[in-house]
Amino acid sequence: MAGAGAVLGVDVGGTGTKARLTDTDGLVLDETRVPTPRDDPSGDRLAVAVADLAARALDHGHLDAVGLVTPGVVDEAAGTVVLAVNLGWQDVPVRGLVQAELVRRGIDVPIAFGHDVRAGALAETHTGDTALSRGSVAFVPVGTGLASALVVDGQVVSGGGWAGEIGQVLIPSGPHAGLRVEEIASAGGVARRSGSASAHAAMLRVRDGDPVATAVWDDCVAVLADALAWTTAVAGCHTVIVGGGLAESGPLLFGPLRTAVAERLVGVRAPEVLPAAHGDAAGAIGAGMLARRLLESGVLL
Repeated sequence: MAGAGAVLGVDVGGTGTKARLTDTDGLVLDETRVPTPRDDPSGDRLAVAVADLAARALDHGHLDAVGLVTPGVVDEAAGTVVLAVNLGWQDVPVRGLVQAELVRRGIDVPIAFGHDVRAGALAETHTGDTALSRGSVAFVPVGTGLASALVVDGQVVSGGGWAGEIGQVLIPSGPHAGLRVEEIASAGGVARRSGSASAHAAMLRVRDGDPVATAVWDDCVAVLADALAWTTAVAGCHTVIVGGGLAESGPLLFGPLRTAVAERLVGVRAPEVLPAAHGDAAGAIGAGMLARRLLESGVLL
């Protein structure tokens, strides 16, 4: 049973929502995944889904706080998602909606609200190699969409909520001109463009030598390498951590990606390109860290 300080970290993704319940000592008490509600421009259905996860957490005992992170342009202070393309959200007061639904069910706990990728970066750079808490490190999960987070000397850069939206940049020239980066360089883009049920299914086709899937995969690597090279050149990153579903492809992704990034950085220090230590759980772990920090601060929102 959870004691004082039990927190629930909830990571809302473009297709699925992950939740992780931990006690005061960091012991994982429960983990679950549910589909992210679709066609939910108001955010009301998402609030119900998060409340359901909190109610499930209470089956394990006491719950002291919830950490909730979402994709898009996130205003942490206001508790609002300014824009989330993949969820169809614009100026949605997510924290308030979830808080109201929790209170309606008699679950009165504070909510730490943040950005999924910045939360993942927090987890990746503060729970492993201490070198990652020094200098500039980029965390880039390649999932339904594509975004990044920059960590400088252990501090995650917010940019007023706008930092790291590399997936929304338009490709200026070439065969993909006019498309957003994430339409090519994301797990969602790979699945859609290859006609596969998922990026994993596309990866299996690549391993089997399927020419259509291979061409789409090569496009993804090239466009992703462009984005990582520019990020590295601007921020002086010594390490780029790649996470999300596509990172689970292992050498099939990291082999050509490392080569492509290095080829684009002639005269510039090439970063180490590493797989995320926490896989696609980084966002939920980071959400839990935000919740615990909120409890420790004594400023309960």
